[in-house]
Amino acid sequence: MGIDTLNRGENHREEHAVGLGGAAPRDDDQAAELLARARGAVDPALKAAVDTMPESMARIAAYHFGWREADGSPASADPGKAIRPALVLAAAQACAAAGTAGVQTAADTVGLQTAAVPAAAAVELVHNFTLLHDDVIDRDETRRHRPTAWRVFGATEAILAGDALHSLALRTLAEDGHAAAGPAMRRLADCVVELCGGQQADCAFEQRSAVSLAECLAMAEAKTGALLGSACAIGALYGGADEKAADAMDAFGRQIGLAFQLIDDLIGIWGDPAVTGKPAGADLLVRKKSLPVVAALGSGTPAGAELAEIYALDRPLTPAEVRRAADAVERAGGRAWAQGASCERMAAAIEHLALAVPEPAATDDLLALAELVTRRNR
Repeated sequence: MGIDTLNRGENHREEHAVGLGGAAPRDDDQAAELLARARGAVDPALKAAVDTMPESMARIAAYHFGWREADGSPASADPGKAIRPALVLAAAQACAAAGTAGVQTAADTVGLQTAAVPAAAAVELVHNFTLLHDDVIDRDETRRHRPTAWRVFGATEAILAGDALHSLALRTLAEDGHAAAGPAMRRLADCVVELCGGQQADCAFEQRSAVSLAECLAMAEAKTGALLGSACAIGALYGGADEKAADAMDAFGRQIGLAFQLIDDLIGIWGDPAVTGKPAGADLLVRKKSLPVVAALGSGTPAGAELAEIYALDRPLTPAEVRRAADAVERAGGRAWAQGASCERMAAAIEHLALAVPEPAATDDLLALAELVTRRNR
């Protein structure tokens, strides 16, 4: 996908406005219910895992998850959206339903999702391990409207707590007696290696004056798509799918992940600070080479050249320069390209999902979660 798709964004947004495959958009309440159900299912497993950590690290993890204040007193802060564990549970249910011609009782569904909870918890533990590390690497001051763990407890402490969460994720699968636990652990371990490669590339881009769109997309797939792909593949395995179907589910999740990253990058420039908890134009302020920015820089337009000049300034950007940079990205076509590319990735995701789960009725929850990704605002 290249910059030649810049002018196609509006058409893709209009197509997506009526839902995937031309159907009406699913009710947001469906996705919200799936996320709430996933959060309710995995939180006890997450808390049980965190309770096995040394007290000093458990305190950091509990603060990061929103369960505790910095002083250890109870809290009810935002724990995150639980998209990844929701995908594990939905993929398990979809593949099991497809394998039984779509016939499942309510008891079957509850039992299947209960069996997949350790896998969903493991994926969420890995996700939060990466968040703790990312906040240190990026020097982010806030997450979910609270100071980040490293700002409260120190960078070393936050890194070590993240390392422990990673180990807890693998132990959660190692101790699970499910037949799919072994293959799931291998996939999750491979995913972490890929995630680290994506993070390293992201950091390396900051030191380079020029980054190609292809490089940026590859980095985004590794850093964001890999874990969403793993979540879907692991859920598929727990739902009885074979490796071929699990691979197709992995591809589905990766495409969703790229759509997710494209939207995340748009939010990083145009998101509402009251909703995101971050300053306006946060990504531009630190001169991040996000996907809309790289598309704009490579557009060959006067606006792209203006953006390059702003990014080349050897001093902190003023609020006015941040606003100019956002305007330049838009005028260069970066915003429209990212919106259109997000819809293209969703279309590709649907093709992979059809290969993994040929029974359309079984995919409804997965599609509701996929649509939520591209309609989110934080």
